[in-house]
Amino acid sequence: MTTTTDTPVQAIPAYPATEFRVRDGVNLGDAVSHLDEVVLDDIYMMEPGAARKRLALTTLGDGSFRVDDSSELGRPGATLHLDCALQFMTPDAGTAEALILVETDSEGLVADTYLMPLARFEPKIGYRLVGAERDSARRKFAEVACVSFSRGTRITMATGAQVPIEALKVGDRVLTRDDGAQEIRWIGHSTVRAAGAFAPIVITAGTLSNEGDLVVSPEHRLFVYQRCDMIGAGRPDLLVKARHLVNGESIFVLQGGYVDYFQILFDRHHIIYAEGIAAESMLVDPRTRPALPDDLLDRIGGVLPGHDPRGARGFDVQKALLDRPDAIALLRRASIH
Repeated sequence: MTTTTDTPVQAIPAYPATEFRVRDGVNLGDAVSHLDEVVLDDIYMMEPGAARKRLALTTLGDGSFRVDDSSELGRPGATLHLDCALQFMTPDAGTAEALILVETDSEGLVADTYLMPLARFEPKIGYRLVGAERDSARRKFAEVACVSFSRGTRITMATGAQVPIEALKVGDRVLTRDDGAQEIRWIGHSTVRAAGAFAPIVITAGTLSNEGDLVVSPEHRLFVYQRCDMIGAGRPDLLVKARHLVNGESIFVLQGGYVDYFQILFDRHHIIYAEGIAAESMLVDPRTRPALPDDLLDRIGGVLPGHDPRGARGFDVQKALLDRPDAIALLRRASIH
């Protein structure tokens, strides 16, 4: 069975709300819920043995979502709404954020609720709720989906020069795989805590024939052209998410501290070269759009049709095809044979 798709399915790690309950406070014993139900200063704790599961969704044009057939959580076809962002304080005065997604039934009533952590939530630790609001939820959700390169990543220019991403400017011409030299329309930059959904993925030098370590956001997709189909995808041109390649050795999650992320936007979705290997540029879709400044959206409205996900430069490979110990070696061999 082929597990690729022309329209990318967004898969997020999430907990059923029942795995995260109030241990002290007004809502004692209750599971985390939507904005109208939570109470500030309640202290939450993960249930023993709680494990994140795959919540797979497709994005609708109005910004809502539907549960995909491949999802471990939720009822396939059900509508999901991004409800709010929650901020917790840890016993050591640190912070941890999470998003709440609500699944509704055919009558629009709440059927299930899910917690999407943006930081690492540990068992046996009390998390005091100190903030809950809707305004930033969609932006935070978009930031997780944005494909980002870390500071120091060398990008191949139209001239062949290798330039660190932080030195690029709007209007610079970058080499693309299919359309030659293309001008940068916008460069985004943010500094975030390297934890949870924002912890970068390190692809060590040489693992996929990359010249140096490539450090990218978890959702970033790498482009692999298979000269021979070694993983059974049924397609030669593949887009593979960095987080699906983690093996704990040559490709690993870098937790701790902060990371500088940069996003490169062109008039279309392109495949560019970072540390010598092919990787995607930012794709604007209903999920990632809230991450862009309003004034930028006003200026580029006419070019956004070039970011239709159905025209993405490759086929999204689902994790099932990569759940094998030799997946990385096969991908590398497939691209050079």
